[in-house]
Amino acid sequence: MLNIPIRRFPTLRVGRHGAIGRNFSSESQLDLVVIGGGPGGYVAAIKAGQLGLKVACVEGRGALGGTCNNVGCIPSKSLLNASHKYEEAKHSLYRDHGVKIEKLSVDLSVMMANKQQRVVSLGRGVETLFRGNKVDYVKGWATVTGPNDVSVKLLDGSTRALRTKNIIVATGSAVSSLPGITIDEKTIVSSTGALELTE
Repeated sequence: MLNIPIRRFPTLRVGRHGAIGRNFSSESQLDLVVIGGGPGGYVAAIKAGQLGLKVACVEGRGALGGTCNNVGCIPSKSLLNASHKYEEAKHSLYRDHGVKIEKLSVDLSVMMANKQQRVVSLGRGVETLFRGNKVDYVKGWATVTGPNDVSVKLLDGSTRALRTKNIIVATGSAVSSLPGITIDEKTIVSSTGALELTE
């Protein structure tokens, strides 16, 4: 089990006009490393940046937003919304208004592309907030190697060491299987795999 001592954030000094300043013992040392770029992690990172902390957020998926934005709430609701529109067209909603629709069909590839466009758009929105609040976005998988050290295996295969005063672990959720059952995303499908079905 990971045993990380809880530390207080460094004292911030407020200068004229409400400007927040901070003192660093080293340019390379961070005030905070957030592991996980989901709703818990990215909100914490942005808030820390707004408070004047030097912060990095590590996310291994290569896209911000966590399970919710990438393989959970957002893509599911996008597909659900498209399904509702199909049902409305298929049944009496439009017919009651004098609109007849013949040879109604579903183009799943277009539906999936629309879903993915929404996911990408929201993820890029979080990246914009990171840049605006000076959050260093590190794409890779983090390992806590000490009370003040995080090693990141970057997505390009290289490694980056982060030295920090504080660590927040906000790694979120992942699909879990049952004993004796293998999720192959063909016969047995997870919630993540269901969002990528082609037929």
